[in-house]
Amino acid sequence: MGTSASTSPATPETDRAVETRGIEPVPDRERGGRVRELFPTWVAANISVLLLTMGAGLVVFNGLSLWQVLLVGVCASAVSYGMVGLLSVSGKWGGAPGLMLSRATFGVRGNYLPGAIIWVARFGWETINAVTGSYAILTVLDLVFGIESGGVLIAVTLVAFVACTFLVSGMGRKVLAVCNTWSTYLFGAFSVLVLGYLITHVDWHEVLSRPAGSTSLLVAGIGTIAAGGISWVPSGPDFTRYLPHRASGRGIVGATVSGAGLVVVPMVAMGAVMAVVTPDLASAKDPVSFLGDVLPTWIAVPYLVTALVGMLLINSLSMYSAGFTAQTMGVRLPRALAVSVNAVISLIGGLLLMLVAKSFLGSFITFLTLLAVSFSAWIGVYGVDMARRRRKAVRYDVSGLMDTGRTSRYWYRGGFCWQALTAWGVALAAGVCLTKLEWFTGPLATTWIGRNGLGWAATIALAAVVFAVLPTPRENHRREEADRESVSAGEATADGDAGKVPAQAPAR
Repeated sequence: MGTSASTSPATPETDRAVETRGIEPVPDRERGGRVRELFPTWVAANISVLLLTMGAGLVVFNGLSLWQVLLVGVCASAVSYGMVGLLSVSGKWGGAPGLMLSRATFGVRGNYLPGAIIWVARFGWETINAVTGSYAILTVLDLVFGIESGGVLIAVTLVAFVACTFLVSGMGRKVLAVCNTWSTYLFGAFSVLVLGYLITHVDWHEVLSRPAGSTSLLVAGIGTIAAGGISWVPSGPDFTRYLPHRASGRGIVGATVSGAGLVVVPMVAMGAVMAVVTPDLASAKDPVSFLGDVLPTWIAVPYLVTALVGMLLINSLSMYSAGFTAQTMGVRLPRALAVSVNAVISLIGGLLLMLVAKSFLGSFITFLTLLAVSFSAWIGVYGVDMARRRRKAVRYDVSGLMDTGRTSRYWYRGGFCWQALTAWGVALAAGVCLTKLEWFTGPLATTWIGRNGLGWAATIALAAVVFAVLPTPRENHRREEADRESVSAGEATADGDAGKVPAQAPAR
């Protein structure tokens, strides 16, 4: 039933330029990753000019002051990427991608239900990123060569962006790590340049004299910015599965939050400042071209080019995880080829968004709202399950994760963990009821939670509470698991996150 998690001893996975490992857990001998590698990963995951547009939206639509926007950026990045970091710790426990580990939470069959929704949500996120990257290319062509966009050029730039994303994501973890590091340096340098220009050219009296907005719109703004980070939570373990068991859990959380916050906070703040210079920025036809109006060409072009690289990496990281999701959902292709499913869908969706949709920002905010709710139900259940496993000698069983038959440790009843699925379903339904969109208003959207944009937080809390009060699921122990390679007594003791492990636990 299960498949081996190892690769050929002569060619270990960590020595290959192109990562060939799929959803199978990483064996201990190949756990050579370092916590510090997560910092540039989460910096790169947020290098997007969309944050500028969203920061402008906090001023234009929410009516917030600059100080409130800064508070929104700090709170949103701390809360959302705090959850990313916390749940990423499970990656070093089990050595497998997040959606693979959630088989242990929902059951080998039950995992298909939340997995399908998360997979679809990733299609949308990759489409948004691809469209933003395409707009960046079009803006550079316009600023440098005076070439105006049209239907054919839009299609060509979108295809080029998606193709590059597919190539980089297909190469895998090692190539992504190198690209993330260099893009962090480049984008950081040009961001400082942009910030310096704004400091010397903006009417700061006008910026700082703006009145503060209401508390409810401030809270709602936190939810809007946090939605981007929430979308990364199920992917967090994908980037920690190569970490050794002794890696610090606190270090993982710290690197994740600091890496994301280093970009999110200044980016939304710069967007807020730019909104004062260009009031119609937040309602622009696309999320990129406004930079040509706010910044001089000699700054706008190189900044857009570095941001373009960043957006390509964001999409590559997302597609990297999407390849694992596709395999977990039953797509029988190697990880690099499984990514092609998402690439094709994001290409089709991108063409519709660029050529048919009337408002990019309106479509984006609607998507973020649905994204936060759909991921939040999973987060609540998975978080409680992870907390329970923290006290176990064997946190994740390799054979059980790879075995999808009745002998799997995570078979539960008929392949479904009814407690986890009940909590997930109840929370998801409640989250939808608290949601308000342009075309849909839930029956609970007018409540205090709904009006303040806290549906995502309520969804997480409800999922966690329901799952916690239901009877604890009993794993299948009808057979002895021979392969406990992912965790052992020695590993759990060295973890630093757990107490002393019973002596009878198997040792390496």
